[in-house]
Amino acid sequence: MIDPADLLPEGLEDRLPQSAAAAARIERAVLQVLDAHGYNRVRPPLIEFEKSMLRRMVGVETRQMFRFVDPKSLRMLALRSDMTPQIGRIAATSLAARPRPLRLCYAGQVARMVGDMLDPRRENLQLGAELVGSDTVEAAAEIVELAIASLQAAGPAGISVDFTLPDLVDTLAENAGLSQAQVQAVRRELDSKDAGGLVAAGGEAFLPLLYASGPFEDAIERLAAIDVHGVLASRIEGLRQIAARVQGRARLTLDPSERHGFEYQSWFGFTIYADGVRTALGRGGTYMISGSEEAATGFSLYPEELVEVVGAAEPRRQALFLPVGHDRAAAARLRAEGWRTIAALSDSDDAHALGCSHRLQDGAAAPL
Repeated sequence: MIDPADLLPEGLEDRLPQSAAAAARIERAVLQVLDAHGYNRVRPPLIEFEKSMLRRMVGVETRQMFRFVDPKSLRMLALRSDMTPQIGRIAATSLAARPRPLRLCYAGQVARMVGDMLDPRRENLQLGAELVGSDTVEAAAEIVELAIASLQAAGPAGISVDFTLPDLVDTLAENAGLSQAQVQAVRRELDSKDAGGLVAAGGEAFLPLLYASGPFEDAIERLAAIDVHGVLASRIEGLRQIAARVQGRARLTLDPSERHGFEYQSWFGFTIYADGVRTALGRGGTYMISGSEEAATGFSLYPEELVEVVGAAEPRRQALFLPVGHDRAAAARLRAEGWRTIAALSDSDDAHALGCSHRLQDGAAAPL
């Protein structure tokens, strides 16, 4: 029985060896993909001044951040709940003079004050990439392609990408003559997929959007049919080009009015899923870096649920048992070849109990 003094706070957990190995492998695989595509890794601090972080977090739920006072400066500090604003700060300050487009990637832990019903976890691993200085279809396509490749490297099967247009309502409302209050109401009813509520809010013209979702090819045709005035023509063409670039690498769907998780994205957003994982594994899209107002496109993966799925099946590495008085030069040579060694501390140490598959014998690895 666990001593109550050893219990962890709600939403936090220990990663035990098998699960930790899966998390480490996933992080390494994703970062290798990003590095291979020319994205340079940066490592922002876990804690920053609250004021600085809030400046870059327009549209992000700042109330989710843990806050406390810095004993040195007596200024308020905040524990990051999202690394994306930190990448924006780095791009706008330390790397402001670097040529654009600027390609950056990152990996690190983020924390939030409370979880939610679908995901009660309060600490997450966040992996991602940001392409700073470009707001083109080509940039968006590169990011979607990169997100798919990164998730494929992490191991899940059956990847799906759901496209959305976060500024869709605002764009259409400019031609519909709606007041700001009506726009807010239309957004709310579209979010809840409530046709009756949408009509009551004065958004009858937006009703077809509720049915312009589903498999990409069918949904994009329905969206194009709705756009009789050509207001969305450039966005629709952009979606077609992005889809063409990644066709066959993932299942593609479209929900043009979906806004959950896209509070700061501009014209394009996407959510990425995988078979067997109950929640979304990541999101991305186009946005403006708050403060510098520079265009950027990026994605973030949150692979904790994937770790839960693959952790139990994570293959155990073979280990080489080194008996007391073993040949240290031979052990060093085998480690250089990739072996993982476990050295006995006494003659009573048992190779099988320690999880070893081989034993150092006559300078070589012999199966147990």
